[in-house]
Amino acid sequence: MFETALISALALVFIIEGLLPFMFPKLWQKMMSEAILLTEKQLRLMGLVSISLGLAVLMLFTT
Repeated sequence: MFETALISALALVFIIEGLLPFMFPKLWQKMMSEAILLTEKQLRLMGLVSISLGLAVLMLFTT
């Protein structure tokens, strides 16, 4: 059961990650070119915020 949930979660990540470049390729290119200009500290902070939000949502809905 755990393996199935993990595979499903990874599949959803791929689907969600692919939506933006598929639907809005120019916007995605612009965002990626702006991301290159961010410092390592800013990128790490964005990653930390994303992880924190994901964990909070996961904990909220899996009780």
